[in-house]
Amino acid sequence: MKDFFEAIQSLFVDVLFAPYDALRALELESWWAANFMSWIFIIIGFVAFIYWMLQLKGYAANNEEDKSISSHSYL
Repeated sequence: MKDFFEAIQSLFVDVLFAPYDALRALELESWWAANFMSWIFIIIGFVAFIYWMLQLKGYAANNEEDKSISSHSYL
């Protein structure tokens, strides 16, 4: 059973975390390059946010939102 858990450890430490080790080494040379995935996720988030706001603006311009007070029974 000990060999099984050591194999799992070896898989994660030697194989799956290797890209993170490379990014950690790259950070000493270039902080911007080491964080490129973070920048990509931030850009994707901004694009999604802008798309969402444009969709909300379109619905507001067409008066498609249900603004009736009786939307919920407790109101």
